[in-house]
Amino acid sequence: MRDLAEAAGTSTSGLLHYFGTKEELFIEILRRRDADAAAQEPPAVPGEIEGLIDIGRRNAEVPGLVQLYAQFSTAAAEEGHPARPYFQERFAEYRERIGRMVVAEQAAGRMPASLDPTRFATILAAVTDGLQTQWMLDESIDMSAHIRYLFELVGADVEHGRS
Repeated sequence: MRDLAEAAGTSTSGLLHYFGTKEELFIEILRRRDADAAAQEPPAVPGEIEGLIDIGRRNAEVPGLVQLYAQFSTAAAEEGHPARPYFQERFAEYRERIGRMVVAEQAAGRMPASLDPTRFATILAAVTDGLQTQWMLDESIDMSAHIRYLFELVGADVEHGRS
C-alpha cells in the first residue's frame, strides 16, 4: 500500500479515501489490468490463439500483478469476499469469449469439431491460472510454451491460427 501511495503521489490514507478499502483498490487494479490487456488483444475471432499463447509472456513482465491476481482469486472463493463478484464476472466473460473463439477456430478448421468450447474454456482458465502459480514458484517455467502445448494437444492448428 505504501509503495502504491508513493507511486500515486499520495499517502496510504489518501488512497483509501478514494477506494474505501485496500481490497477495493486492488480489485480496481485488476480491472485496469484486464482493460489494458483487452485493449492489446484482438476480439474473439479466428487467429486469436497466438494472442492467448502470448498471455504468459505478458504476465511474466508484471510479476506483482500475477501475485495480486493469484492471492485475490483464491481469497474470492470465500463467500462475502469483496473480490468474489469481480472474479465470478471475469471467469464468466472469459469462458464466453474463449468459447466464441473455439467455435470460430472450429469453423475455420483450425480446432477439432469434437472439442466442447465451454469445457475447453474452463480448462484453459484453470491451466493459465495454475501456470501462473507454478511460475511464481519457479520462474524457469515458460507459461506461453505450456499454453501453446495445450493447444497442440487438443489438435489446434497453432501455426495457422495466428492473427
